[in-house]
Amino acid sequence: MIDAFGSQHAVDHPVAGRAFAAAVGALAGHRPNAGAHLEAALEAEPALTAAHALAGMAAIVLAGKDHLADAAIRLQRSRAALRRNGGGTAFERALVAALEHAVAGRLRSAADGLDDFLYRDPNAFLAAKLSHALRFMTGDVDGMVSLTARLSLECERSNAGYGYLLGCHAFGLEEIGRLHEAERVGRAALAVAVDDAWGLHAVAHVFESRGQTAEGTAWLEEHRAVWTRCNNFSRHFAWHLALFVLERGDHEAVLAIYDRDIGSELSGDFRDFANAASVLWRLRQLGIDPGTARWEVLAEIAHRHARSTTLVFAQLHFLIALIGAGRRDEAAAFAEFIHDSGRAATDQANVARNVGAELAFALVQGDHGGASGAPVGFLARRLHRLGGSHAQRDVFLQALAGMAHAAGDAAGLRQVLAVRRRHKADDPSVTKLLRGANSASAQQN
Repeated sequence: MIDAFGSQHAVDHPVAGRAFAAAVGALAGHRPNAGAHLEAALEAEPALTAAHALAGMAAIVLAGKDHLADAAIRLQRSRAALRRNGGGTAFERALVAALEHAVAGRLRSAADGLDDFLYRDPNAFLAAKLSHALRFMTGDVDGMVSLTARLSLECERSNAGYGYLLGCHAFGLEEIGRLHEAERVGRAALAVAVDDAWGLHAVAHVFESRGQTAEGTAWLEEHRAVWTRCNNFSRHFAWHLALFVLERGDHEAVLAIYDRDIGSELSGDFRDFANAASVLWRLRQLGIDPGTARWEVLAEIAHRHARSTTLVFAQLHFLIALIGAGRRDEAAAFAEFIHDSGRAATDQANVARNVGAELAFALVQGDHGGASGAPVGFLARRLHRLGGSHAQRDVFLQALAGMAHAAGDAAGLRQVLAVRRRHKADDPSVTKLLRGANSASAQQN
């Protein structure tokens, strides 16, 4: 049985197949009902291997220790379904193998395995979507673009996932600086799949990179009906809207968006938390006090969830919330925790060793006024290893630039800004620092 998204199943159960395809469609459009469709598919056919595997991968993406335990259970069920179906299809085996790697903390190996399968079957959209998500989490933008560039040519246009695939490709193009092409492909994605949140997202990133705040705001407002129907990805679109408003200098409007669409009803989901912590920290970098109450809400969530996350990118956002709330001792202890997590044999342990721990210590020391020796240029050049987007990691670039400025490290500041300017036009956060640096230089002369 092959569904509209090119997923090939060993079992032939039309009801389960339609429910699974609906789940993949919801995943592609970032709609909130993907889980319900998956459960419907499994209720109709408990031996639908891909449904178990997809549920496991969905847990992996949430990057929490409790979710990892759930993913391990889903892995066991998907293996059992494979055995029941005589080894399953190549598609199902690829999903299960990827889940096995991911449960063991080998996210890049999981993506590599999916990519290998896609050389044999470029129409298996779900495998491409999962590989793209894993490479996004691990900072492998070259891998993202390499995959989607090939599949955008090889995948059949009649595949229900083709438009969403273009959206993924547009995002990767933006991340490697091919902005004109990214905008063109992102718009093309929406022309094929009108609810393609990722293509919409990619074009928003293009405007953010160029510093086109009016155009970016208009783009998001024009497509508000699309992104407000998303799952918690809608909060991330609101975050982008807040960044455009912040760049225009309307701090009260930023806080209004924050209170209404970003910081309200937060849970331990690191994606929502990262949006919130990032906005408050950016205001802090500009000398704007967002208020103790907002920081305290985030710090309480960080206190409950920080040590259970498995992604260094997420850990660092929890850390800045603790720092912003003034919980210095807790922040220092958590930085040590990030350092200690680098002793494991996983992809994320490697990230902690290579950039996460040193950045964590620099953030804590910088808050204490003692980051004068921080290797800001070195850290700036390694930030991509954290995963996420340039726009998301920019909060850490701004922090590093601020440390260099505070320490009078002109060379370090130039290094950080050189990294930043590859993907982002100068904005108020930079002009504020440069004014200060020029003023200090003039006083010295």
